[in-house]
Order: sequence, then structure tokens, then C-alpha cells
Amino acid sequence: MLASRTVVFIRLNLMPSLKRCSCLLPRWRFTFYLCIFCYGIRFLWSSPWFWDTRQCWHSYPYQLLTSGLYYYYIMELAFYWSLMFSQFTDIKRKDFLIMFVHHLATIGLITFSYINNMVRVGTLVMCLHDASDFLLEAAKLANYAKYQRLCDTLFVIFSAVFVVTRLGIYPFWILNTTLFESWEMIGPYPSWWLFNGLLLILQVLHVIWSYLIARIAFKALIRGKVSKDDRSDVESSSEEEDVTTSTKSSCGSSSRNGANRVNGHMGGSYWAEE
Repeated sequence: MLASRTVVFIRLNLMPSLKRCSCLLPRWRFTFYLCIFCYGIRFLWSSPWFWDTRQCWHSYPYQLLTSGLYYYYIMELAFYWSLMFSQFTDIKRKDFLIMFVHHLATIGLITFSYINNMVRVGTLVMCLHDASDFLLEAAKLANYAKYQRLCDTLFVIFSAVFVVTRLGIYPFWILNTTLFESWEMIGPYPSWWLFNGLLLILQVLHVIWSYLIARIAFKALIRGKVSKDDRSDVESSSEEEDVTTSTKSSCGSSSRNGANRVNGHMGGSYWAEE
């Protein structure tokens, strides 16, 4: 009896807090991704290497580090460090390991390119990745607000932008200049191999995520509603499953409605981060 009451107390008092916390994170990420993407486009629009990637290696490594480049790098690096640490305090998800590898590779790339003064091509990589991220966070917010049609539309747009940028522009624009144009203009050197190795790790992750995202987008178009994100659940631990099972058995028919409300709002259409 005491155990049942404890389970009910946990569900009634902690789950609402979990909902609020999960909703605040997409708001913060959406704001950052949108602002940093706009800043990146504004900065790169007047940069010569945005229009001609060979300029990334002109006069390398004796390239001037402007204040705009510096602030761009510092903001991106600080944000990804925050994502790295928040993984250990946030809800554990099924794609924890993939995201951990992604954050490590991203932080490694940003730090390594800054130390080696590869900041020009680094800004292209960062801006390209930010192009689709804010759309994913917007889809999450629409889901929390229960605007299902808007959520589906944003997610399909995000899927298209993600595939185009990560599987099209990234390998044929970014990897082309880091692998071939840099080899032609400055030649290979020890850190060249590490830098391109990290970029290729990102490309492997892009292929994995594109497959998972395409499945969800296809189901959204077929069924008219976005299905469950296969990459992660709101709670993957066995403790949450035990809590849900115990609550159902102790609360009878009323707990069924509560479980459906929680799972439909948070688990059924919850979006994992890229």
C-alpha cells in the first residue's frame, strides 16, 4: 500500500516538473540555433571564402583572426560544451552514445580548427550545421503546444533541409575543400589527417541520422501524423517502466488516461536532438 502511494506521489509531483523541464530545453536551443545561424549568415555573406572555398586556404596559416570570427567560435564552442554537460543531467535517451560522440567530434573540430587557424572552413561547417537545427527545435515546440499539423510540417521541412545540407552540401562543398582543395594548395601535413578524420566521423553520423529522420518523415506523410522518434525515448531506464506499470495497477482505469496523456505529449511525438 505504501509503495503504491509512493509511486502515485512520484508520478503526480515529478512528471509535471519533467514536462516543464523538457519544454524549456527546446526553447533555449531554438533561440540559440536561430540567432547563431542568422549571425553566421550575416558574417559569411561578406566573407570571400563563403563564395570561393579555395580562399579558406589562401595564405594559410597566416590568416587574420578578426573579432567576428573570434566571437563566432567562442559562442559555438561554449554552446556545445553546455550540450555535452547537459547530457549527464538530462533524461537518458537511447541515442546517448551517438550524441556523446557527436558532441566530442564537434568540440574537437572547433577547438582543433581554432588552434590550427582553420577558422575559415570552420565557420562554413558550423553555419551549415546550424541551418537545420532550429527547425527541429521549432517542431518540438509545436509538438508541446499540441499543434500537430504545424509540427508535422516543420519536421518534414527539417528533414528536407537536413538531407540536403548534410548529405549534399556537406560532402560536395565542405569535404571537397578540406580533402582536395587543401591538398592541392597547401599539401597534406600531420594535423590534416586528424582534421579530415573528424569531419568524416561527422559524415558517418549524418548518414545514420538521415536514415532515421527519413523514416519518421515518411511515416508522417503516409499517416498524416509524425510517429514516435526511434532515436530516443523520454525515459529509457527500467525505473520509469516500473513506475508506469505500478501506477497503472494501483490507479485502475483513471491511470490509463494519465499514462496516455503523458506518453502522447512527451513520448509519442518527442523529438531527440541532432
